[in-house]
Amino acid sequence: MTRVLVLNGPNLGQLGKREPAIYGHVTYAQLAEHLVGTGVGLGLEVEVRQTDAEHEMIGWLHEAAEQKVPVVINPAGWTHYSIAIADAVVQVEKVIEVHISNVHAREEFRRHSVVSPYVTGVIVGLGLGGYDLALTHLAAQA
Repeated sequence: MTRVLVLNGPNLGQLGKREPAIYGHVTYAQLAEHLVGTGVGLGLEVEVRQTDAEHEMIGWLHEAAEQKVPVVINPAGWTHYSIAIADAVVQVEKVIEVHISNVHAREEFRRHSVVSPYVTGVIVGLGLGGYDLALTHLAAQA
């Protein structure tokens, strides 16, 4: 079974509570459970992680690079300014960037990603289903 890390950045642990009109009512725990199950159905061993600490995310990306583990990442707020996250992402061979909301239809500052130039692909605005699409793509590549 191919191992995949699903890495989520700041505030995503608040899913279901934070701005449900934008992010929905599914909790982070429900999302994580769903993604692990989806992975099993696709023949993937999915590990879902979330952090509000930038250094922790960077460590996970280094782990993925060293172990050649594909990554699905929602860098959340770090998307728009964290060169440190971008520098870590560039080291990972396969990375799919996912955003729950359509960042291009929101505030101007959300429309630019410093991470996107270094990923395999980007899925934006398809809700939590964007994670499923990313896992399906990675399974097809395994």
